[in-house]
Amino acid sequence: MFAPQHTPPDPCTDEDGRPRRCIPDFVNAALEREIVASSTCGTPPSRICETAADPRAAGRTVRSCQICDAEHPKRRHPPGYLTDLNNPNNLTCWISEPIVRRPQNVTLTLSLGKRYELTYVSLQFCSVRPDSMAVYKSVDFGKTWIPFQYYSSQCAKVYSRPARGKITKANQQEALCTDAYSNIDPHSGARVAFSTLEGRPSAYDFDNSPVLQDWVTATDIRVTFDRLHAYDDVREAGGNAKEGYYYALSDFAVGGRCKCNGHASRCSVNADGQLACECKHNTAGIDCERCKPFHYDRPWARATLRQANECVGTYNMRYKANRTRQMSPIITRNLLSAEWTKIVGHLSKINT
Repeated sequence: MFAPQHTPPDPCTDEDGRPRRCIPDFVNAALEREIVASSTCGTPPSRICETAADPRAAGRTVRSCQICDAEHPKRRHPPGYLTDLNNPNNLTCWISEPIVRRPQNVTLTLSLGKRYELTYVSLQFCSVRPDSMAVYKSVDFGKTWIPFQYYSSQCAKVYSRPARGKITKANQQEALCTDAYSNIDPHSGARVAFSTLEGRPSAYDFDNSPVLQDWVTATDIRVTFDRLHAYDDVREAGGNAKEGYYYALSDFAVGGRCKCNGHASRCSVNADGQLACECKHNTAGIDCERCKPFHYDRPWARATLRQANECVGTYNMRYKANRTRQMSPIITRNLLSAEWTKIVGHLSKINT
């Protein structure tokens, strides 16, 4: 005989069937998603040179060069390499065109497809880290951009921000600038990770901080590389030296959860082909951001650890019926009759 099939428990209800907060799994929201780069080497083919530490002699470097060719399967370095499965033993790198003149700006833009609540944005480099770069977010699918974080050895000069500023409860949605990751070493393999909540005073009371809930929400992420190291050397050097100045990354990761406001445990592609929450608790919308029709007895609210804040039906007949089963038939009949009268009256107002 076959073993009985057990329905997996619903994360959005407890053991007694009562609503509780539920959230989708933590994911790399960038995995396998398209990245749009403003510059990519290989069209036409170009020579790219890398400077790395010499393993045979401390303090010395060695230089190796390759041809980047977008038409050659083993010599191409497209943006898709940023969001493929990152294998430390077989790194694939996106590489920009060689930077030979100002401006030095190159942008990478990632669309997440819906609102996410982000924990971090992580970049792993195949080249020297930029001297100056910035991370931006959009909450309106790329129409406008909001600064998330700045990195520069000269924060005030490049971004008009103080280096290593302080966050208080009064400015929790302010982007900071740090000079901590702008040194030239290591020559490759360095990772820069921006934590969206680090240093934010209300991070430990996130459920009760609408300001931080908005701060971590994004539909798109954009990274701008604004300045290379030692640009003066590039400007004054010959063509061979210029081949060694470019931006290159092996991994662009965005850690977070599909934003469902505590009312869904999964996101999936809906009938319209759009990524959306599978809403519970009588909620509706792409992000479970509103109540279902006829469930307006309580204003919509985000679920918290302490309160599911499920939407309540205008006429919760199930509750009424359960309550009246224990009453006398006459009382039950009178209550249900009165309830029905209310419903008819309510529908009449709607239809007039």
